[in-house]
Amino acid sequence: PAGGGGALCFRHCPLLLPQDRHGTAYEGFVTAQGRDFHIRILLPADLQLKNARIECSWHLKKILHEYQHILKQRLHSCPDLVSFMVELKTVLEIALKNTQDLHIPRPPEYYSCLVRDLEILGWNKVAYVDTGLTTVKLKAEDSCGRQHLITLKLNAKYPTEPPDCLVDFPIPFAVSWMPQNSLRDIYNQFLAALESLKEFWDALDEIDEKTWVLEPEKPTRSATTRRIAIGNNVSVNVEVDPHHPNMLPECYFLGADHGKAANSTCFSSGLTSLIQSLQLLEIDFPSRAVLEKSDFAKDCGICYAYRLDGSAPDQVCDDPRCGQPFHQACLYEWLQGLPTSRQSFNVIFGECPYCNKPLTLKSSMKKL
Repeated sequence: PAGGGGALCFRHCPLLLPQDRHGTAYEGFVTAQGRDFHIRILLPADLQLKNARIECSWHLKKILHEYQHILKQRLHSCPDLVSFMVELKTVLEIALKNTQDLHIPRPPEYYSCLVRDLEILGWNKVAYVDTGLTTVKLKAEDSCGRQHLITLKLNAKYPTEPPDCLVDFPIPFAVSWMPQNSLRDIYNQFLAALESLKEFWDALDEIDEKTWVLEPEKPTRSATTRRIAIGNNVSVNVEVDPHHPNMLPECYFLGADHGKAANSTCFSSGLTSLIQSLQLLEIDFPSRAVLEKSDFAKDCGICYAYRLDGSAPDQVCDDPRCGQPFHQACLYEWLQGLPTSRQSFNVIFGECPYCNKPLTLKSSMKKL
């Protein structure tokens, strides 16, 4: 699996090569604007992309400095390394274009046009403007009162060329633009996009309000998943489709096998509403009014911490009498160190560190 991931990565990113047989280290170059930049990507033992570390030259770090939060979002949302490299290349192209533009003197018409556009739009919608008048952040409120921002990176040819738009959306935001358009046109498209995502955010907000969400700890508006506590060491990971938020969500149960088996049948019927699907589970969701999050947030049995690189324990002993939770990375390292453990493809067979009963761990090698 690791070798297959390396081959896939090489086919799509020929300048990025795996440095070990486990697929935990990749090194090479990313190309943008005709320039090659040295990069090294280090993955944890469990190959979780969201916990990857990126190493690069100080020059590339400086170029991507303003885009760090976007890259972190992409690490969490991309399904595999190849997808992330495509996103990285896109972000780098935008960053390079804006970096180059900083050295291009703007004509007087650029400033007069931008100020006029901002006045027409209304200064009350402006959240931020940098001193060089090259970056503008606009704020908006959707019909449910949620606050949103759109960041516009304007190049020297504005308004002949549209600004690059950065938003916290679960789907791509493509702007329709003509030279005679203004910022108001982009803002209206932004508002329309907000309304198109209303049901998606409504569904996730309802989950956040009515259940105990274990992960993500601080969800962004682009986050499509929620890991919800069901009981002691049992939780469900819900993946909501932004295009069809009320359709049956993709669900994955985490916990001892007895919990998964009991709950997995509850999603077999064709329900039309997301919250209806979740409420019709054959178990009760713990009440936020009666219980605390700490009742479900159990520490890892190996490192004795709840958070490890931002992740909560997501593996549980298969024996329901034990049910001890572990971080996947901790359990992977533990089982790899046991002489009695054996591995078949991406599944490791070993013993629970607590009760010594048989335990299996499916690693994330398939993600690469």
